[in-house]
Amino acid sequence: MGWFKRFKEGIQTATKNKKEAPDGLWYKCKKCSEPGTVKEFREQFFICHKCGHHARIGSHDYFDIIFDGKYEQLFEELDSVDFLEFTDLQSYSDRLVKAKAKTDLTEAITVARGKVGKKPLVIAAMDFTFIGGSMGSVMGERISRAIDYCVKHKVPLMILSKTGGARMMESAFSLMQMAKTSAKLTLLAAAQVPYFSFLTDPTTGGVTASFAMLGDINFSEPGALIGFAGPRVIKETIKKDLPEGFQSSEFLIDHGFLDFIVSRNELKAKISDLLVMFHNPATA
Repeated sequence: MGWFKRFKEGIQTATKNKKEAPDGLWYKCKKCSEPGTVKEFREQFFICHKCGHHARIGSHDYFDIIFDGKYEQLFEELDSVDFLEFTDLQSYSDRLVKAKAKTDLTEAITVARGKVGKKPLVIAAMDFTFIGGSMGSVMGERISRAIDYCVKHKVPLMILSKTGGARMMESAFSLMQMAKTSAKLTLLAAAQVPYFSFLTDPTTGGVTASFAMLGDINFSEPGALIGFAGPRVIKETIKKDLPEGFQSSEFLIDHGFLDFIVSRNELKAKISDLLVMFHNPATA
């Protein structure tokens, strides 16, 4: 046995997601291999103290980092079903059962309401460990209902993206969520309710091509992979070599696709500032 036990893909440490918690007392950074204790890693917001790499974490970890304290989950009653009876290497029904057992989540997105800097905020956060954070009908409906809630209660919305794109097991129904969520966001704009889009590693596919890039503010963590199609597909399509790191958050901000990049240890303070800047007394 070695000195270190490996993390599973996508670190989850909150009570809701105990099954994804790292084993043992030690961890090794996936980028630079720097060792450290799990306790220190957690206290550092899951950021490597040597290279600054932001490890992937889950929705409840972000809720713990961002919200002032308690938060309440919304729309947990919405549940994905295999209405197409889709089967590839295994049935979609089996995939859903295994994903729920592995992550202790009900879907690839979790919606919660709470306060940040004593101001209300609704966050819809994705989990990559749940079928790659893929967008299906339930994800689209939870986002839709979150928008309706924010319009009704005049509460800003933040969507935290971490996804591989549309859920192929739901075929065209998953692609329809792109149009559905994008259209629903116009209701927020009409109601003058702010929408913040936070892109984390990775944000790809149909999510990038729809609501992830439609925020009043689009921002990201350092080093996040953000793009629509993969580099090989793009290269074959445009028949040109691609610049190195062209899908990183740092490349995107240099080319005008993001408003800013924020380190996870400064995330709560930045969101609190945004809520003050976008506060509309007329909707309070």
